[in-house]
Amino acid sequence: MPTLIQSPARIAPAGNKPKVIEEYIGRVNSATDAVSIAHMHSPGGWQEPGQTPEFDEFTLVLHGKLHVEYTGGSLDVAAGQAVIAHRGEWVRYSTPHPEGAEYVAVCLPAFAQDTVHRDT
Repeated sequence: MPTLIQSPARIAPAGNKPKVIEEYIGRVNSATDAVSIAHMHSPGGWQEPGQTPEFDEFTLVLHGKLHVEYTGGSLDVAAGQAVIAHRGEWVRYSTPHPEGAEYVAVCLPAFAQDTVHRDT
């Protein structure tokens, strides 16, 4: 029988400004450790610490722009574009543009605080 996800769980964000993270599928909302799917709303000027995660992160930007820094460079991901951050590689996400960004993040395996390895 399929499992209906009635609503997302709000997850506490990392970063310098309030950001909304709504996990639909993942360790918190559905007890799923294979994959996590979350809808994000980041305000303009938001930035989180860098990380070297143990998971691949697939991000689809719906509105605005997401800035992605990585070892050796950076790129902007605009609405209608996607980016893959590969496990074991350092990455930092931010939304420096005034409009912020709305995006969907899929982590494989699922996001976990103990596997994200944020910079201190």
